[in-house]
Amino acid sequence: MAFANNVLIVRRVLMARLVNLWNQGQLVEKIDRLPIELTPRNAKVRGRCCVHKERAVWKYKSFPLLGFDMQDETDELVPLSYYASEALKRGKNTKENILCVIDEACSACVQVNYEVTNLCRGCVARACYMNCSKHAITFDRNGQAKIDHDKCISCGICKEACPYHAIVYIPIPCEEACPVKAISKDENGIEHIDESKCIYCGKCINACPFGSIFEISQVFDILSQIRSGKKVVAIVAPSIMGQYSESLEEIFNAIKKIGFHDVLEVAQGAMETTYNEAKELKEKLEEGQAFMTTSCCPSYIALVEKHVKDMKPYVSHTGSPMYFSARIAKEKYPDAQVVFIGPCVAKRAEARKDEAVDFVMTFEEVQSVFDGLGIDVSQVGKGDFVCDAHRDGKGFGMTGGVLGAVKAQGLIPDLKAIQVANLNKKNIALLRAFAKGKSPAKFVEVMACEGGCITGPSANVDSSTGTRLFKLALDKFATSQEPISESGKE
Repeated sequence: MAFANNVLIVRRVLMARLVNLWNQGQLVEKIDRLPIELTPRNAKVRGRCCVHKERAVWKYKSFPLLGFDMQDETDELVPLSYYASEALKRGKNTKENILCVIDEACSACVQVNYEVTNLCRGCVARACYMNCSKHAITFDRNGQAKIDHDKCISCGICKEACPYHAIVYIPIPCEEACPVKAISKDENGIEHIDESKCIYCGKCINACPFGSIFEISQVFDILSQIRSGKKVVAIVAPSIMGQYSESLEEIFNAIKKIGFHDVLEVAQGAMETTYNEAKELKEKLEEGQAFMTTSCCPSYIALVEKHVKDMKPYVSHTGSPMYFSARIAKEKYPDAQVVFIGPCVAKRAEARKDEAVDFVMTFEEVQSVFDGLGIDVSQVGKGDFVCDAHRDGKGFGMTGGVLGAVKAQGLIPDLKAIQVANLNKKNIALLRAFAKGKSPAKFVEVMACEGGCITGPSANVDSSTGTRLFKLALDKFATSQEPISESGKE
């Protein structure tokens, strides 16, 4: 998450209100009134035409939070209470798509990418007009050009032709943010996500100024499992340390108060990843392979599978920290359901391929649940938790953490390694070059998010705060722990 904005606040407030109603046992009974309560008759609506439009947006934004999307509505007269009832009794969401676009919210976005500004001099050359193959350029009485948006195809030729630079490109934020062109407008002018291309980096979610892009949540599936009395165990990513100023033990105790049977550190699984990845790297280099990349980031794995297939031979086969942590949880609690908690959209996709992970919950959702249940992290105390996972495992939450942990194993002296953090278009091009054997290092750590997991799209705080808190928390742990080995791995 790059920075805080009102869209993020709105999303969290809505989830917290829904959780609060669930906690009171009144979700089904009172949810239909929620849009009216959030936008009463005399409310001043900014960015919408009227209170009725705003209420419709509240209604449809509730869909993904309940685990549905717009395609689930076949009759507009069906109330929210019906969907709330279905969410509470379904057991587990089985929808294929991970992201969805709320069309009621998306309709306010720009339709054409080019506009003529008042810098136009109405020149005699009329280069914009002469070069437009669609005849989309017309002129006002004063000679200034304008674009007929019904004819314009957003090719940009007019902008390039204008000698005064009077024509500007207006980006569509979500499309501009997507590094793999997985999002585009449909025939109705509404953004559509092509999940055959999507790598679930989550950049579009926070880029949309109207908050129309959502993850399809599993929060109420998890809460329903807990309320039904089933044993549910949370495994929490190390980057949680960047979300709160409180200690890891206090954070875990707060999470347990949601109703989890136990809360375990994914940092434990991270050390399994470290050992196995270091061993695999040594073997691959000895076999003559030019280099190897990490396999921890599911967004990067999706990128390789869908867009940079030449990189596949160079990607580590080692399981992610979530993979190993889920198996630690299942070994400890064989009859439990496992919930991974982290800042990542792509973990939802990874979890679908892992039979040991039942649900995924984001940091943003966790804080919304805290708010809805009235749980204050600063007031809960440490409980019985002792978060003693290896410091290197905890460091996985930040760029350089995986690389540093692998180096610390000491299996490869003078290992030359580099980091590629932030899967933008420039870095994807760089990875394409690496896939052709042009890597300048033997080991490449790849993270979808700039700064690592602490800046994930579903984090609870802004990136600068997350980085600062994570560094402060990590510095509290001793650095004298010995590297794990095959005989004594954690």
